[in-house]
Amino acid sequence: MGHGPAVKLGKDNAAGYKAKIGITMFFVYTLTYFIFVLINITKPTLMQIQVLGLNMAVVYGIGLIVFAFVLALVYNHFCTQAENRLNK
Repeated sequence: MGHGPAVKLGKDNAAGYKAKIGITMFFVYTLTYFIFVLINITKPTLMQIQVLGLNMAVVYGIGLIVFAFVLALVYNHFCTQAENRLNK
């Protein structure tokens, strides 16, 4: 009982832009995570510093999660604008 696709898909003129911004954001996040790992390897005592009642490792880890969510929202915003502008 196939109903077919929900929407008619066509050429996405914004695909190149979306790929470029996605790859850029991936590298920004990867660098941020790499710094987290590097601190844990080279100076693990820095992660024991108390910040807002939690140790730095927990704060940085939660920050990574929040940062990923913010990047996703920014990506969605810019990609939606590009799709609306280029796929008229």
